[in-house]
Amino acid sequence: MAKDWWRGAVIYQIYPRSFQDDSGDGIGDLKGITRRLDHVASLGVDAIWLSPIFTSPMADMGYDVSNYRDIDPQFGTLADFDALVARAHELGLKVIIDQVISHSSDQHPWFKDSKKAGAKKDWYVWADAKPDGSPPNNWQSVFGGSSWEWSPERGQYYLHNFLIEQPDLNLHNPEVQDELLDVLRFWLERGVDGFRLDTVNYYFHDPELRDNPPMEPDPERWPPISTYDMQDHAFDKNRPENLPFLQRMRALMDAFEARTLVGEVGEAPHRALGIMEEYTSGKARLHMAYSFDMLGPKFSPTHFRSKIEGFFKGAPDGWPSWSFSNHDVQRHVTRWAKFGTEDHIARLAIAMLGSFQGTIGIYQGEELGQTETDLAYHELIDPPGLRFWPENKGRDGCRTPMVWDESANSGFSTVTPWLPVKAPQAARAVSRQDADDSSVLAHYRHVLAFRKANPVLRTGRTTFLDLPDPVLGFVRESDDARLTCLFNLGPETVTLEIQGTLTGPCIEARTQGDRITLGPNGAAWLIG
Repeated sequence: MAKDWWRGAVIYQIYPRSFQDDSGDGIGDLKGITRRLDHVASLGVDAIWLSPIFTSPMADMGYDVSNYRDIDPQFGTLADFDALVARAHELGLKVIIDQVISHSSDQHPWFKDSKKAGAKKDWYVWADAKPDGSPPNNWQSVFGGSSWEWSPERGQYYLHNFLIEQPDLNLHNPEVQDELLDVLRFWLERGVDGFRLDTVNYYFHDPELRDNPPMEPDPERWPPISTYDMQDHAFDKNRPENLPFLQRMRALMDAFEARTLVGEVGEAPHRALGIMEEYTSGKARLHMAYSFDMLGPKFSPTHFRSKIEGFFKGAPDGWPSWSFSNHDVQRHVTRWAKFGTEDHIARLAIAMLGSFQGTIGIYQGEELGQTETDLAYHELIDPPGLRFWPENKGRDGCRTPMVWDESANSGFSTVTPWLPVKAPQAARAVSRQDADDSSVLAHYRHVLAFRKANPVLRTGRTTFLDLPDPVLGFVRESDDARLTCLFNLGPETVTLEIQGTLTGPCIEARTQGDRITLGPNGAAWLIG
Protein backbone atom coordinates (compact mmCIF):
# COMPACT_ATOMS: atom_id res chain seq x y z
CA MET A 1 0.00 0.00 0.00
CA ALA A 2 1.44 3.35 -1.06
CA LYS A 3 1.81 5.57 1.99
CA ASP A 4 1.20 8.69 -0.06
CA TRP A 5 -1.75 7.35 -2.11
CA TRP A 6 -3.57 10.61 -1.40
CA ARG A 7 -1.05 12.73 -3.31
CA GLY A 8 -2.69 13.55 -6.62
CA ALA A 9 -5.63 11.23 -5.88
CA VAL A 10 -9.21 11.73 -7.08
CA ILE A 11 -11.71 11.85 -4.21
CA TYR A 12 -15.45 11.42 -4.84
CA GLN A 13 -17.69 13.15 -2.32
CA ILE A 14 -20.89 11.38 -1.31
CA TYR A 15 -23.62 13.34 0.45
CA PRO A 16 -25.29 10.39 2.24
CA ARG A 17 -28.79 11.86 2.55
CA SER A 18 -28.97 12.21 -1.21
CA PHE A 19 -27.07 9.28 -2.71
CA GLN A 20 -29.34 6.24 -2.43
CA ASP A 21 -32.27 5.39 -0.15
CA ASP A 22 -32.52 1.64 0.43
CA SER A 23 -34.60 1.77 3.63
CA GLY A 24 -37.58 3.45 1.96
CA ASP A 25 -37.83 6.57 4.12
CA GLY A 26 -36.84 9.12 1.47
CA ILE A 27 -33.39 9.67 2.99
CA GLY A 28 -30.20 8.13 1.65
CA ASP A 29 -28.41 5.57 3.81
CA LEU A 30 -25.27 3.48 4.14
CA LYS A 31 -26.75 0.35 2.57
CA GLY A 32 -27.75 2.43 -0.42
CA ILE A 33 -24.25 3.85 -0.74
CA THR A 34 -22.75 0.38 -0.54
CA ARG A 35 -25.04 -0.85 -3.30
CA ARG A 36 -24.03 2.02 -5.58
CA LEU A 37 -20.27 1.85 -5.03
CA ASP A 38 -19.76 0.01 -8.31
CA HIS A 39 -20.77 3.19 -10.11
CA VAL A 40 -18.23 5.22 -8.14
CA ALA A 41 -15.49 2.69 -8.82
CA SER A 42 -16.34 2.75 -12.55
CA LEU A 43 -15.32 6.40 -12.68
CA GLY A 44 -11.72 5.56 -11.86
CA VAL A 45 -11.55 7.53 -8.61
CA ASP A 46 -9.26 6.61 -5.74
CA ALA A 47 -11.38 7.35 -2.69
CA ILE A 48 -14.78 8.36 -1.38
CA TRP A 49 -15.49 11.07 1.16
CA LEU A 50 -18.67 10.66 3.19
CA SER A 51 -20.31 13.77 4.61
CA PRO A 52 -21.38 13.32 8.27
CA ILE A 53 -23.14 10.08 9.20
CA PHE A 54 -22.95 10.38 12.99
CA THR A 55 -25.83 10.61 15.45
CA SER A 56 -27.34 14.08 15.08
CA PRO A 57 -30.56 16.09 15.56
CA MET A 58 -29.90 17.27 11.97
CA ALA A 59 -30.24 20.99 12.67
CA ASP A 60 -27.44 21.40 10.10
CA MET A 61 -27.86 18.08 8.30
CA GLY A 62 -25.38 16.14 10.42
CA TYR A 63 -22.84 18.89 11.00
CA ASP A 64 -24.23 19.05 14.54
CA VAL A 65 -23.02 15.82 16.14
CA SER A 66 -24.55 14.45 19.34
CA ASN A 67 -22.55 11.18 19.41
CA TYR A 68 -19.20 11.00 17.64
CA ARG A 69 -18.88 7.22 17.97
CA ASP A 70 -22.12 5.99 16.42
CA ILE A 71 -24.13 6.15 13.19
CA ASP A 72 -27.37 8.10 13.01
CA PRO A 73 -30.31 5.65 12.67
CA GLN A 74 -31.41 7.47 9.51
CA PHE A 75 -28.25 6.21 7.86
CA GLY A 76 -27.99 2.78 9.44
CA THR A 77 -25.75 1.10 11.99
CA LEU A 78 -22.08 0.59 12.74
CA ALA A 79 -22.41 -2.84 11.12
CA ASP A 80 -23.69 -1.13 7.95
CA PHE A 81 -20.71 1.21 8.07
CA ASP A 82 -18.27 -1.68 8.46
CA ALA A 83 -19.87 -3.39 5.46
CA LEU A 84 -19.52 -0.19 3.41
CA VAL A 85 -15.83 0.11 4.26
CA ALA A 86 -15.24 -3.54 3.40
CA ARG A 87 -16.98 -3.23 0.03
CA ALA A 88 -15.16 0.00 -0.80
CA HIS A 89 -11.83 -1.64 -0.06
CA GLU A 90 -12.79 -4.63 -2.24
CA LEU A 91 -13.31 -2.17 -5.09
CA GLY A 92 -9.99 -0.47 -4.46
CA LEU A 93 -11.56 2.66 -2.95
CA LYS A 94 -10.21 4.37 0.14
CA VAL A 95 -12.76 5.71 2.62
CA ILE A 96 -12.54 9.23 4.07
CA ILE A 97 -15.17 10.42 6.53
CA ASP A 98 -16.07 13.87 7.78
CA GLN A 99 -15.05 14.90 11.26
CA VAL A 100 -16.88 17.90 12.73
CA ILE A 101 -14.87 18.72 15.82
CA SER A 102 -14.86 22.50 15.99
CA HIS A 103 -18.38 22.31 17.43
CA SER A 104 -20.94 19.72 18.52
CA SER A 105 -24.71 19.62 18.76
CA ASP A 106 -26.32 21.36 21.71
CA GLN A 107 -27.92 17.95 22.35
CA HIS A 108 -24.55 16.30 22.97
CA PRO A 109 -24.21 15.05 26.58
CA TRP A 110 -20.98 17.04 26.82
CA PHE A 111 -22.81 20.33 26.24
CA LYS A 112 -25.69 19.44 28.53
CA ASP A 113 -23.17 18.83 31.30
CA SER A 114 -21.28 22.02 30.46
CA LYS A 115 -24.45 24.12 30.72
CA LYS A 116 -24.89 22.80 34.27
CA ALA A 117 -21.25 23.69 35.08
CA GLY A 118 -20.56 20.01 35.64
CA ALA A 119 -17.41 18.00 35.01
CA LYS A 120 -17.25 19.33 31.45
CA LYS A 121 -17.89 22.96 32.35
CA ASP A 122 -14.80 24.10 30.43
CA TRP A 123 -15.34 21.91 27.36
CA TYR A 124 -17.14 24.73 25.52
CA VAL A 125 -16.45 28.46 25.12
CA TRP A 126 -18.26 30.41 27.82
CA ALA A 127 -18.01 34.11 28.65
CA ASP A 128 -19.75 36.62 30.87
CA ALA A 129 -22.09 39.25 29.49
CA LYS A 130 -21.02 42.86 29.36
CA PRO A 131 -22.47 44.98 32.18
CA ASP A 132 -25.38 45.98 29.95
CA GLY A 133 -26.17 42.34 29.16
CA SER A 134 -24.82 42.44 25.60
CA PRO A 135 -22.51 39.73 24.18
CA PRO A 136 -18.83 39.62 25.14
CA ASN A 137 -17.63 41.01 21.81
CA ASN A 138 -18.61 41.71 18.19
CA TRP A 139 -18.09 38.22 16.75
CA GLN A 140 -20.67 37.16 14.18
CA SER A 141 -22.11 33.77 13.24
CA VAL A 142 -21.63 32.43 9.71
CA PHE A 143 -25.38 31.80 9.64
CA GLY A 144 -26.29 35.32 10.74
CA GLY A 145 -26.39 37.43 13.91
CA SER A 146 -24.14 37.33 16.95
CA SER A 147 -22.08 34.19 17.49
CA TRP A 148 -22.93 34.36 21.20
CA GLU A 149 -26.06 32.86 22.75
CA TRP A 150 -27.20 33.49 26.33
CA SER A 151 -27.73 30.44 28.53
CA PRO A 152 -30.03 31.25 31.48
CA GLU A 153 -29.13 27.91 33.02
CA ARG A 154 -25.47 28.82 33.31
CA GLY A 155 -25.79 32.61 33.39
CA GLN A 156 -23.23 33.08 30.63
CA TYR A 157 -22.96 33.32 26.88
CA TYR A 158 -21.63 30.43 24.80
CA LEU A 159 -19.90 30.72 21.44
CA HIS A 160 -21.42 29.27 18.26
CA ASN A 161 -19.72 30.09 14.98
CA PHE A 162 -22.64 28.55 13.12
CA LEU A 163 -26.15 27.77 14.38
CA ILE A 164 -27.23 28.37 17.97
CA GLU A 165 -27.61 24.58 18.09
CA GLN A 166 -23.87 24.18 17.29
CA PRO A 167 -21.87 25.31 20.34
CA ASP A 168 -18.12 25.61 19.83
CA LEU A 169 -15.86 23.20 21.65
CA ASN A 170 -13.05 24.73 23.69
CA LEU A 171 -9.92 23.24 22.18
CA HIS A 172 -7.76 25.33 24.48
CA ASN A 173 -8.70 22.66 27.03
CA PRO A 174 -6.28 19.68 26.76
CA GLU A 175 -9.04 17.32 27.89
CA VAL A 176 -11.11 18.27 24.85
CA GLN A 177 -8.16 17.72 22.53
CA ASP A 178 -7.51 14.29 24.06
CA GLU A 179 -11.14 13.27 23.69
CA LEU A 180 -11.31 14.39 20.07
CA LEU A 181 -8.13 12.52 19.22
CA ASP A 182 -9.68 9.44 20.80
CA VAL A 183 -12.70 9.89 18.52
CA LEU A 184 -10.38 9.87 15.50
CA ARG A 185 -8.65 6.76 16.85
CA PHE A 186 -12.03 5.01 17.17
CA TRP A 187 -12.71 5.41 13.44
CA LEU A 188 -9.15 4.69 12.37
CA GLU A 189 -9.39 1.37 14.18
CA ARG A 190 -12.58 0.64 12.22
CA GLY A 191 -10.58 0.90 9.02
CA VAL A 192 -11.20 4.37 7.63
CA ASP A 193 -8.38 5.74 5.50
CA GLY A 194 -8.65 9.38 6.44
CA PHE A 195 -10.67 12.34 7.59
CA ARG A 196 -12.02 15.45 5.97
CA LEU A 197 -11.80 18.05 8.75
CA ASP A 198 -14.75 20.41 8.70
CA THR A 199 -13.90 24.09 9.34
CA VAL A 200 -10.34 23.23 10.35
CA ASN A 201 -9.37 26.88 10.84
CA TYR A 202 -12.18 27.41 13.40
CA TYR A 203 -10.77 25.12 16.09
CA PHE A 204 -9.33 27.87 18.30
CA HIS A 205 -10.51 31.31 19.31
CA ASP A 206 -8.67 34.25 20.84
CA PRO A 207 -8.76 33.64 24.61
CA GLU A 208 -8.77 37.42 25.18
CA LEU A 209 -11.99 37.66 23.12
CA ARG A 210 -10.78 40.70 21.21
CA ASP A 211 -13.17 42.28 18.70
CA ASN A 212 -12.68 41.43 15.03
CA PRO A 213 -11.67 44.42 12.91
CA PRO A 214 -13.85 45.47 9.97
CA MET A 215 -13.27 43.89 6.58
CA GLU A 216 -12.17 46.19 3.78
CA PRO A 217 -15.27 46.57 1.56
CA ASP A 218 -15.38 44.51 -1.62
CA PRO A 219 -16.69 46.85 -4.34
CA GLU A 220 -18.15 43.89 -6.25
CA ARG A 221 -20.44 42.78 -3.41
CA TRP A 222 -20.97 45.40 -0.72
CA PRO A 223 -22.80 45.31 1.52
CA PRO A 224 -22.65 41.51 1.68
CA ILE A 225 -25.70 39.34 2.30
CA SER A 226 -24.53 38.43 5.80
CA THR A 227 -22.95 40.71 8.39
CA TYR A 228 -20.41 37.92 8.98
CA ASP A 229 -18.62 39.02 5.82
CA MET A 230 -18.25 42.58 7.14
CA GLN A 231 -15.56 41.42 9.57
CA ASP A 232 -11.95 40.39 9.12
CA HIS A 233 -11.93 37.22 11.21
CA ALA A 234 -8.62 37.67 12.97
CA PHE A 235 -9.72 36.58 16.43
CA ASP A 236 -12.65 34.16 16.27
CA LYS A 237 -10.69 31.72 14.03
CA ASN A 238 -7.35 31.38 12.18
CA ARG A 239 -5.46 31.32 15.44
CA PRO A 240 -1.80 30.24 15.77
CA GLU A 241 -2.74 27.88 18.60
CA ASN A 242 -4.21 25.60 15.95
CA LEU A 243 -0.84 24.44 14.64
CA PRO A 244 0.22 22.34 17.65
CA PHE A 245 -3.14 20.56 17.59
CA LEU A 246 -2.78 19.80 13.88
CA GLN A 247 0.58 18.29 14.75
CA ARG A 248 -1.05 16.10 17.39
CA MET A 249 -3.58 14.90 14.82
CA ARG A 250 -0.84 14.16 12.29
CA ALA A 251 1.13 12.17 14.86
CA LEU A 252 -1.96 10.03 15.48
CA MET A 253 -2.47 9.46 11.76
CA ASP A 254 1.17 8.51 11.30
CA ALA A 255 0.75 5.76 13.89
CA PHE A 256 -1.53 4.02 11.36
CA GLU A 257 -0.60 2.90 7.86
CA ALA A 258 -1.32 5.12 4.87
CA ARG A 259 -3.92 7.43 6.40
CA THR A 260 -4.61 11.03 5.45
CA LEU A 261 -6.06 14.35 6.63
CA VAL A 262 -7.67 16.95 4.37
CA GLY A 263 -8.76 20.21 5.97
CA GLU A 264 -11.53 22.56 4.88
CA VAL A 265 -10.34 26.16 5.19
CA GLY A 266 -13.35 28.43 5.43
CA GLU A 267 -11.93 31.90 4.96
CA ALA A 268 -12.06 34.96 2.73
CA PRO A 269 -9.76 35.00 -0.32
CA HIS A 270 -7.27 37.42 1.16
CA ARG A 271 -6.23 34.84 3.78
CA ALA A 272 -7.42 31.41 2.59
CA LEU A 273 -4.45 30.43 0.44
CA GLY A 274 -1.98 31.41 3.15
CA ILE A 275 -3.77 29.20 5.68
CA MET A 276 -3.74 26.28 3.25
CA GLU A 277 -0.03 26.77 2.84
CA GLU A 278 0.62 27.07 6.58
CA TYR A 279 -1.49 24.04 7.50
CA THR A 280 0.13 21.69 4.94
CA SER A 281 3.76 22.79 4.98
CA GLY A 282 6.19 20.07 5.97
CA LYS A 283 5.29 16.59 7.18
CA ALA A 284 3.93 17.30 10.64
CA ARG A 285 0.55 18.96 9.93
CA LEU A 286 -2.24 18.23 7.47
CA HIS A 287 -1.53 16.15 4.40
CA MET A 288 -3.62 18.56 2.31
CA ALA A 289 -6.21 21.32 2.53
CA TYR A 290 -8.76 23.08 0.36
CA SER A 291 -10.44 26.46 0.44
CA PHE A 292 -13.40 27.99 -1.38
CA ASP A 293 -11.19 29.78 -3.90
CA MET A 294 -12.29 27.54 -6.79
CA LEU A 295 -15.82 27.09 -5.47
CA GLY A 296 -16.97 30.59 -6.35
CA PRO A 297 -18.01 32.54 -9.45
CA LYS A 298 -14.55 33.47 -10.75
CA PHE A 299 -13.69 31.67 -14.00
CA SER A 300 -10.63 33.07 -15.70
CA PRO A 301 -7.09 31.92 -16.53
CA THR A 302 -5.72 34.55 -14.17
CA HIS A 303 -7.80 33.28 -11.27
CA PHE A 304 -6.91 29.61 -11.61
CA ARG A 305 -3.26 30.39 -12.25
CA SER A 306 -3.01 32.67 -9.23
CA LYS A 307 -4.35 30.00 -6.88
CA ILE A 308 -2.20 27.11 -8.08
CA GLU A 309 0.94 29.13 -8.68
CA GLY A 310 0.44 31.05 -5.45
CA PHE A 311 0.03 27.91 -3.37
CA PHE A 312 3.18 26.18 -4.53
CA LYS A 313 5.18 29.39 -4.26
CA GLY A 314 4.05 29.80 -0.65
CA ALA A 315 4.28 26.13 0.31
CA PRO A 316 6.62 24.22 -2.01
CA ASP A 317 6.49 21.26 0.37
CA GLY A 318 2.72 21.53 1.03
CA TRP A 319 -0.13 19.95 -0.90
CA PRO A 320 -3.49 21.35 -2.03
CA SER A 321 -6.84 19.79 -2.82
CA TRP A 322 -8.92 21.44 -5.55
CA SER A 323 -12.58 21.04 -6.44
CA PHE A 324 -15.22 23.01 -8.32
CA SER A 325 -18.37 21.76 -6.53
CA ASN A 326 -19.38 20.34 -3.18
CA HIS A 327 -22.33 20.26 -0.77
CA ASP A 328 -21.82 23.90 0.28
CA VAL A 329 -21.93 25.76 -3.04
CA GLN A 330 -23.95 26.14 -6.21
CA ARG A 331 -22.99 23.47 -8.75
CA HIS A 332 -20.34 24.74 -11.12
CA VAL A 333 -22.17 23.91 -14.35
CA THR A 334 -24.82 26.43 -13.25
CA ARG A 335 -22.39 28.81 -11.58
CA TRP A 336 -20.30 29.23 -14.73
CA ALA A 337 -23.22 29.04 -17.22
CA LYS A 338 -22.39 32.32 -18.93
CA PHE A 339 -19.07 30.91 -20.17
CA GLY A 340 -20.54 28.09 -22.25
CA THR A 341 -23.29 25.50 -22.56
CA GLU A 342 -23.95 23.13 -19.69
CA ASP A 343 -22.34 20.13 -21.36
CA HIS A 344 -19.40 22.18 -22.62
CA ILE A 345 -18.69 23.57 -19.15
CA ALA A 346 -19.03 20.10 -17.59
CA ARG A 347 -16.50 18.59 -20.00
CA LEU A 348 -14.09 21.50 -19.79
CA ALA A 349 -14.25 21.54 -16.00
CA ILE A 350 -13.11 17.94 -15.54
CA ALA A 351 -10.45 18.36 -18.22
CA MET A 352 -9.02 21.30 -16.27
CA LEU A 353 -9.45 19.80 -12.83
CA GLY A 354 -7.97 16.50 -13.94
CA SER A 355 -4.85 18.36 -15.08
CA PHE A 356 -4.28 20.44 -11.93
CA GLN A 357 -1.35 19.74 -9.64
CA GLY A 358 -2.83 18.58 -6.37
CA THR A 359 -5.47 16.18 -5.16
CA ILE A 360 -8.85 16.73 -6.80
CA GLY A 361 -12.40 16.34 -5.54
CA ILE A 362 -15.55 15.41 -7.45
CA TYR A 363 -19.01 15.95 -5.96
CA GLN A 364 -21.70 13.35 -6.58
CA GLY A 365 -23.64 14.03 -9.78
CA GLU A 366 -20.90 16.21 -11.17
CA GLU A 367 -19.91 13.32 -13.45
CA LEU A 368 -23.36 13.63 -15.03
CA GLY A 369 -22.98 17.34 -15.74
CA GLN A 370 -25.57 17.91 -13.04
CA THR A 371 -27.04 21.38 -12.64
CA GLU A 372 -28.31 23.27 -9.60
CA THR A 373 -31.91 22.44 -8.72
CA ASP A 374 -34.23 25.46 -8.72
CA LEU A 375 -36.25 25.24 -5.49
CA ALA A 376 -39.14 27.31 -4.19
CA TYR A 377 -38.96 28.74 -0.68
CA HIS A 378 -41.42 26.19 0.70
CA GLU A 379 -39.13 23.37 -0.50
CA LEU A 380 -36.10 24.60 1.44
CA ILE A 381 -34.60 22.95 4.51
CA ASP A 382 -31.17 24.59 4.78
CA PRO A 383 -31.01 27.26 7.56
CA PRO A 384 -29.06 29.91 5.58
CA GLY A 385 -31.53 29.67 2.71
CA LEU A 386 -34.49 30.02 5.03
CA ARG A 387 -32.90 33.05 6.70
CA PHE A 388 -31.41 34.93 3.74
CA TRP A 389 -33.83 34.08 0.89
CA PRO A 390 -33.84 35.12 -1.91
CA GLU A 391 -30.42 36.77 -1.96
CA ASN A 392 -28.95 33.50 -0.63
CA LYS A 393 -31.05 30.49 -1.57
CA GLY A 394 -29.05 28.18 0.66
CA ARG A 395 -27.39 24.90 -0.19
CA ASP A 396 -30.38 22.65 -0.87
CA GLY A 397 -30.13 23.18 -4.63
CA CYS A 398 -26.84 21.27 -4.82
CA ARG A 399 -28.01 18.59 -2.38
CA THR A 400 -31.01 17.16 -4.22
CA PRO A 401 -30.94 13.38 -4.78
CA MET A 402 -28.61 11.56 -7.12
CA VAL A 403 -30.38 10.52 -10.32
CA TRP A 404 -29.86 6.89 -11.29
CA ASP A 405 -32.51 5.86 -13.80
CA GLU A 406 -35.87 6.74 -15.35
CA SER A 407 -38.06 5.19 -12.64
CA ALA A 408 -39.91 7.17 -9.95
CA ASN A 409 -37.66 9.68 -8.16
CA SER A 410 -34.92 8.72 -10.62
CA GLY A 411 -34.22 5.50 -8.73
CA PHE A 412 -33.14 7.31 -5.57
CA SER A 413 -36.12 6.23 -3.45
CA THR A 414 -39.47 4.47 -3.70
CA VAL A 415 -41.10 7.22 -1.64
CA THR A 416 -41.08 11.02 -1.72
CA PRO A 417 -37.45 12.13 -1.16
CA TRP A 418 -36.39 14.59 1.51
CA LEU A 419 -35.63 17.05 -1.32
CA PRO A 420 -37.38 16.87 -4.69
CA VAL A 421 -36.02 15.39 -7.90
CA LYS A 422 -37.00 17.75 -10.71
CA ALA A 423 -37.13 17.18 -14.46
CA PRO A 424 -33.91 19.03 -15.48
CA GLN A 425 -31.91 16.96 -13.03
CA ALA A 426 -33.71 13.68 -13.81
CA ALA A 427 -32.80 14.15 -17.47
CA ARG A 428 -29.15 13.59 -16.56
CA ALA A 429 -29.63 10.15 -14.97
CA VAL A 430 -26.80 7.61 -14.98
CA SER A 431 -28.89 5.20 -17.06
CA ARG A 432 -29.24 7.79 -19.83
CA GLN A 433 -25.46 8.25 -20.09
CA ASP A 434 -23.86 4.99 -19.00
CA ALA A 435 -23.61 3.34 -22.43
CA ASP A 436 -23.16 6.56 -24.43
CA ASP A 437 -19.50 7.17 -25.18
CA SER A 438 -20.28 10.78 -26.13
CA SER A 439 -21.88 11.60 -22.77
CA VAL A 440 -20.51 13.78 -20.00
CA LEU A 441 -20.25 10.65 -17.84
CA ALA A 442 -18.08 8.94 -20.44
CA HIS A 443 -15.88 12.03 -20.68
CA TYR A 444 -15.31 12.00 -16.92
CA ARG A 445 -14.23 8.38 -17.13
CA HIS A 446 -11.89 9.10 -20.03
CA VAL A 447 -10.26 12.09 -18.32
CA LEU A 448 -9.78 10.29 -15.02
CA ALA A 449 -8.30 7.27 -16.81
CA PHE A 450 -5.94 9.64 -18.64
CA ARG A 451 -4.89 11.24 -15.36
CA LYS A 452 -4.26 7.83 -13.80
CA ALA A 453 -2.25 6.65 -16.82
CA ASN A 454 -0.04 9.75 -16.69
CA PRO A 455 1.56 10.17 -13.26
CA VAL A 456 2.91 13.53 -14.38
CA LEU A 457 -0.67 14.86 -14.06
CA ARG A 458 -0.89 13.63 -10.48
CA THR A 459 2.42 14.77 -9.08
CA GLY A 460 4.42 16.56 -11.77
CA ARG A 461 5.59 20.15 -11.52
CA THR A 462 3.55 22.97 -13.06
CA THR A 463 4.86 25.85 -15.16
CA PHE A 464 2.24 28.28 -16.42
CA LEU A 465 2.32 29.68 -19.94
CA ASP A 466 1.69 33.34 -20.75
CA LEU A 467 -1.21 33.03 -23.17
CA PRO A 468 -3.95 35.47 -24.22
CA ASP A 469 -7.32 35.29 -22.50
CA PRO A 470 -9.42 33.24 -22.34
CA VAL A 471 -6.86 30.43 -22.65
CA LEU A 472 -5.38 28.77 -19.56
CA GLY A 473 -2.17 26.95 -20.33
CA PHE A 474 0.52 25.20 -18.36
CA VAL A 475 3.13 22.47 -18.63
CA ARG A 476 3.12 19.49 -16.26
CA GLU A 477 6.60 18.02 -16.05
CA SER A 478 8.50 15.29 -14.23
CA ASP A 479 11.93 13.77 -14.75
CA ASP A 480 10.63 11.46 -17.48
CA ALA A 481 7.45 13.06 -18.83
CA ARG A 482 6.11 16.36 -20.13
CA LEU A 483 2.55 17.39 -21.04
CA THR A 484 1.32 20.76 -22.26
CA CYS A 485 -2.26 21.43 -21.10
CA LEU A 486 -4.45 24.00 -22.85
CA PHE A 487 -8.00 25.08 -22.01
CA ASN A 488 -10.27 27.57 -23.74
CA LEU A 489 -12.39 29.15 -21.00
CA GLY A 490 -14.49 31.06 -23.52
CA PRO A 491 -17.44 30.26 -25.82
CA GLU A 492 -15.58 31.30 -29.01
CA THR A 493 -12.98 29.41 -31.06
CA VAL A 494 -9.34 30.45 -30.50
CA THR A 495 -6.10 29.67 -32.35
CA LEU A 496 -2.64 29.65 -30.81
CA GLU A 497 0.90 29.16 -32.04
CA ILE A 498 2.19 26.17 -30.12
CA GLN A 499 3.81 22.90 -31.14
CA GLY A 500 3.07 19.35 -30.07
CA THR A 501 1.11 16.22 -30.81
CA LEU A 502 -2.41 15.85 -29.44
CA THR A 503 -2.97 13.12 -26.88
CA GLY A 504 -5.69 12.11 -24.46
CA PRO A 505 -9.44 12.91 -24.48
CA CYS A 506 -9.12 16.33 -26.13
CA ILE A 507 -12.20 18.51 -26.68
CA GLU A 508 -12.73 20.41 -29.94
CA ALA A 509 -8.99 20.56 -30.63
CA ARG A 510 -7.01 20.27 -33.87
CA THR A 511 -3.46 21.07 -34.89
CA GLN A 512 -1.97 22.26 -38.16
CA GLY A 513 1.75 22.83 -38.30
CA ASP A 514 2.75 24.91 -35.31
CA ARG A 515 -0.79 26.08 -34.65
CA ILE A 516 -3.57 24.65 -32.51
CA THR A 517 -7.23 25.56 -32.70
CA LEU A 518 -9.50 25.11 -29.69
CA GLY A 519 -13.24 25.25 -30.20
CA PRO A 520 -15.66 26.73 -27.64
CA ASN A 521 -14.60 25.45 -24.19
CA GLY A 522 -12.06 23.26 -25.93
CA ALA A 523 -9.25 21.39 -24.19
CA ALA A 524 -6.03 19.79 -25.37
CA TRP A 525 -3.05 17.90 -24.07
CA LEU A 526 0.11 17.83 -26.17
CA ILE A 527 3.29 15.84 -26.03
CA GLY A 528 6.58 16.88 -27.56
